[in-house]
Amino acid sequence: MSQILIVEDEAVIRQALRRLLERNQYQVSEAESVDQALSEHDLNAFSLIITDLRLPGRLGTELIELAAPTPVLVMTSYASLRSAVDAMKQGAVDYIAKPFNHEEMLRTIAEVLARKASPADAEQEEPPGRDPEREPKAGAPASCASLGKMTGCSEPMQQLFSRIQKVARTDATVLIQGESGTGKELAARSIHELSLRHEATMISVNCAAIPDTLIESELFGHEKGAFTGAVSTHSGLIEAANGGTLFLDEIGELPLDAQARLLRVLQEGEIRRVGSVTPMQVDIRLIAATHRDLKALTRSGQFREDLFYRLYIMEIRMPPLRERGADIIELAKQFLSDSCRRLGVEPAHFSDATCAAMQRYRWPGNVRELENAIERAVILSEGKTITPDLLGLDLEPHGLADLEAGLARQPAHPASPSASPALSLEDYFQRFVLENQDRMTETELAKRLGISRKTLWERRQRLGIPRKARD
Repeated sequence: MSQILIVEDEAVIRQALRRLLERNQYQVSEAESVDQALSEHDLNAFSLIITDLRLPGRLGTELIELAAPTPVLVMTSYASLRSAVDAMKQGAVDYIAKPFNHEEMLRTIAEVLARKASPADAEQEEPPGRDPEREPKAGAPASCASLGKMTGCSEPMQQLFSRIQKVARTDATVLIQGESGTGKELAARSIHELSLRHEATMISVNCAAIPDTLIESELFGHEKGAFTGAVSTHSGLIEAANGGTLFLDEIGELPLDAQARLLRVLQEGEIRRVGSVTPMQVDIRLIAATHRDLKALTRSGQFREDLFYRLYIMEIRMPPLRERGADIIELAKQFLSDSCRRLGVEPAHFSDATCAAMQRYRWPGNVRELENAIERAVILSEGKTITPDLLGLDLEPHGLADLEAGLARQPAHPASPSASPALSLEDYFQRFVLENQDRMTETELAKRLGISRKTLWERRQRLGIPRKARD
């Protein structure tokens, strides 16, 4: 049976990890610090040491040298993953992010022990099995986490952080998709900072902000005299990103000619400046982002299909703010504190009605809209309480959220026999859809009801309300 030492100062994490490992037939010992591990244990008696990066007194990475040749697996928060990469350069066998996924932790441990074991040992000792019934479901959030400037407690954000962590370890091209304001550039920055290219440059380019006539010159550079106004040789942004990461935001706006040249960069690893016949080798990692449906653009001929599949090696989807639940309020509090400090006003707080309004609102502009709304509210506020009207939100009336709140406040029976009974939520939904589907699209219906198009479709199916055929 493999013996593992856990060095972690947070008792909750240490005990949870111990229970997980013991359920999977590992023999486990504990320590709260590097000094305790040295004084109470023979480090070379263990098959593996799992240590937190930051511990009281001494860094966990000091165990790499002190315990050699015993392998050391480093745990770290998402905000410190860059330090974890440095730990691997010091000799750590691997690193894993907190809050860790149970399956990923067990898989990593099994791989480390398999590499450590001799061929003879490997034949005698199989990696310990897992008990799926006793483990939490994969993807279940353990706690709040942060990644660079992104924070989130919701399950979509936990999944996003896990995906970014895995993608960052590779050098693959990444396509980030999501609505405007969801933080696509922050995700790209996190991928770069967690990658092996983090010491090199990351060049960010907004393809929608550069005129079509200049985009090729800006990206690929040009030679002197290549066109009117080219009075000197100019290095392009791709060349400037050589050895690092190139982030192309709004890549769906890239002209077709520039798409063809970009495809060659991905296929051959070379560029040619405008007006030059000599190719130049470049080594870049490409991260692209868009809020548009690139697949639909390929069908309409606005985006090259071969480039789309070159970009679609690894995909990351940014969750819209409306799907992040309690994250809305946590982000709002963070933005409120930042705005008060930046504007030099006394700390303020949200009223209960304001919190309810922020939860009901659909946030089409996502995190960017939330931040701007709160800064506006702080500027307009004359007191310490932020009220709903200060946010300037265009709340849709008669949404399902409003109706549910109204139904909860209604008495169980009509006030008098002559009074008509209140509509149930499903009665209201059915009546609203039937009365308005002739003049509204599915998107408009969903928006007025305060639900997603997917939810609208599911409720149609459940209640047997067919979509009206359009001429």
